[in-house]
Amino acid sequence: MTDTKEKITLTRALKSRHIFMLSLGGVIGTGLFMGSGVTINQGGPFGAILAYLVAGLLMYLVMVCLGELSVQMPVSGSFQAHATRYIGPATGFMIGWVYWMSWATTVGLEFTAAGMLMERWFPGVPIWYWSAFFVAVLFSLNALATRAFGEAEYWFSGIKVAAILGFIVVGLMVIFGGISLKSGAPAPLMSNLIGDSLFPNGFSAVFAVMMTVVYAFQGCEIMGVAAGETDQPEKSIPQAVRNVVFRVLIFYVLAIVVLSAIVPWQQAGLMESPFVQVFDMVGIPYAADLMNFVILTAILSVGNSGLYASTRILWAMSKSGMAPKSLSTLSSRRVPLRALSITLLFALVSLLTSFIAADTLFMVLMAVSGMAGTVTWIVIALAQYRFRREFIQQGGKVSDLKYSAPWFPFLPLLCIALCCSLFVFLAIDPTQRPSLYWGSGFIAICYAAYFVIKSKRQGAGEVVSVPTV
Repeated sequence: MTDTKEKITLTRALKSRHIFMLSLGGVIGTGLFMGSGVTINQGGPFGAILAYLVAGLLMYLVMVCLGELSVQMPVSGSFQAHATRYIGPATGFMIGWVYWMSWATTVGLEFTAAGMLMERWFPGVPIWYWSAFFVAVLFSLNALATRAFGEAEYWFSGIKVAAILGFIVVGLMVIFGGISLKSGAPAPLMSNLIGDSLFPNGFSAVFAVMMTVVYAFQGCEIMGVAAGETDQPEKSIPQAVRNVVFRVLIFYVLAIVVLSAIVPWQQAGLMESPFVQVFDMVGIPYAADLMNFVILTAILSVGNSGLYASTRILWAMSKSGMAPKSLSTLSSRRVPLRALSITLLFALVSLLTSFIAADTLFMVLMAVSGMAGTVTWIVIALAQYRFRREFIQQGGKVSDLKYSAPWFPFLPLLCIALCCSLFVFLAIDPTQRPSLYWGSGFIAICYAAYFVIKSKRQGAGEVVSVPTV
């Protein structure tokens, strides 16, 4: 057992390589492996490439803003604590609960998705058996120690990165004739990219797929959550920001270019993962099994990271009085075990609603989750803007910051404007409009709940603490 002083502090067990792979793996998931085909089909080849480039720019803006805040204030609550300190406790309360609920809901879905993938290899075993197995695995990885989580995510991410690099190499050889197609057709070169037109479904289709593409990049903010358990945040976080953004863009954009050049946009994403389509077209044996394994790894990576991030956010809120104080207790391994258990329980309950309340409660949970990432990015950029402005007003110099976002104030304001424009796309698209309605409603409820709780605590002589730098 540790003494009382030690038990209130998380251990800084994550190294630079963990933060790098955590940031890299956080944005390489099923959105790329499964969703990219639909993006190409709906937006057309160049429409998909343009959408990923714009989303990549937005991800860069978010990461440099979060990087500055996380180096200056490396706490486990990350942007939730930053929002509380530099925007206001009400916004910190709101973004903490919205982000926690979003990730906990997503984690629940990953368990079922993993079980469904295992059905390919073990058709006689019920899906829920595998789901329960993966629940136990991810809970153990997060409960044992922070280092165990970091090592697991390091290897999960490594498998995904290796798969993408291998795909890009094979794909480029197919495009230029180094590897022949199984059908005997000639090398496609650029015919599928520019054969019909640059935007066969119209330029407006780019905006239609933008929210889906941005959702694929969400997860990069987990880097900030991990800052509170990083041994050298002033070194590892700037490295992660510099390296991850450009490598993710290369992986994503090159992969989309390769997919668009090989698979005709009319056929992309209609039946299966476009990565499986390419391997099948080449005739690589066991292609479907190979990609099934990679996608399973991606799903477990998302579940692992999501469980970690939501647990730390809940623990941080309990420390500042925004969640039940009992959740601030740490185990002897300095893991917030109670917050982890509550998060996992909510994930399983949300998963249950997909079966018993699919058209009501589950729909609301998914709608809030779809909007939560973009709201989080807005809060990160606004917190950085408010921090920098306050820092300068108090006589600080930008050169004194260990890491600073460039082009202030243009950069955070551009990030906020781009994020807000995504809500316009939600309002225009009738299929995504419920996310705007339910998400906005839940945000309003969070703000109202904060002021009700604040009023009651003031009456009882209690206060909600605000994190300090």
